[in-house]
Amino acid sequence: MTALKFELLKTDTRTKARRGKITTPHGEIQTPIFMPVGTAATVKAMRPGEVKELGAQIILSNTYHLYLRPGHEIVKEAGGLHKFMNWDKPILTDSGGFQVFSLGPMRKITEEGVQFRSFIDGSKHMLSPEKSMEVQNALGSDIIMAFDECAPYPADWHYVKNSLERTTRWLQRCKDYHKNTDKQALFGIMQGGMYKDLRKESAEQIVDMDLPGYAIGGLSVGEPKELMCDMLDDCVDYLPKDKPRYLMGVGSPDYLFEGVERGLDMFDCVLPTRIARHGMAMTSEGRLNIKNAKFARDFTPLDHKCNCYTCRNYSRAYLRHLFKADEMLSSMLMTEHNLHFLVDTMDNIRKAIDEDRFPEYKKEFYDAYGRF
Repeated sequence: MTALKFELLKTDTRTKARRGKITTPHGEIQTPIFMPVGTAATVKAMRPGEVKELGAQIILSNTYHLYLRPGHEIVKEAGGLHKFMNWDKPILTDSGGFQVFSLGPMRKITEEGVQFRSFIDGSKHMLSPEKSMEVQNALGSDIIMAFDECAPYPADWHYVKNSLERTTRWLQRCKDYHKNTDKQALFGIMQGGMYKDLRKESAEQIVDMDLPGYAIGGLSVGEPKELMCDMLDDCVDYLPKDKPRYLMGVGSPDYLFEGVERGLDMFDCVLPTRIARHGMAMTSEGRLNIKNAKFARDFTPLDHKCNCYTCRNYSRAYLRHLFKADEMLSSMLMTEHNLHFLVDTMDNIRKAIDEDRFPEYKKEFYDAYGRF
């Protein structure tokens, strides 16, 4: 038995966009797919049932945060992450690498792994490839990510080369330690910064390990959009066509369209939930800032084209009132809308690929959405 099966169902005739299906122990995932982020075993401001009802097929949780609190042993004792959080669909867990590398002076990189201090109590910890696998095995997620170093932007060629080579060595250690291969699929992560020769080198090294899927890491880390797209033009071609391809940390609509057009299958980002808590909505006509005074007497929905619970039942004026009154219902309703918007957009993208009209749908969306 294998933990993951990928089927390529259709490829767009004019772009690299493609339709696929991923089968996991907890169900099927139609691709391309956006994965809502549930960092600490919860999608902020949402009940799991609500996340399922809006059409989410898979969510992402975070190894680093769950390791620190409540601890992977407790999650394992509870029956695994699915049971602990009452989510019976697929779960992907990231390795914790991005989080510890973003700690800056609070962490130290060695060949063994990364030593860091907890943001909770300042205690010292070591996260290594083996520890990341131990934690993710205990969590029981369907897809687990290899422990890698996400090189900062900008970074010079020599630093990035050393970094990606360490990432490859760490991937081999992850593969050697990971024993739960019949239930959990290990994905390798391509690094290489903004250097195409290093991206190719990284891809060759990780693809040689014949893993169930592969991710592109180290993009959307502060570089210009044009540079990211230019990197993706080649990066995708370095990865196998018969395995899922995951672009990490991308969640704005334009980045999703650009990624799909280049042949990516999976995406995740905290963006839709984070901006919702700050009063920002993604709509068919662009971003909307609910804090604006002009919405005080606007009794229309957030988005007249949207059929989510929020848009069916509440007005912009009410949502503005909630935000100004610092009511938690504001975050709940805005989050539900933003996640519904992205899940629905990805559903429309899949339909467009099926019907051989992806370029037309992309243009329609861009024309309506306006500036990103």
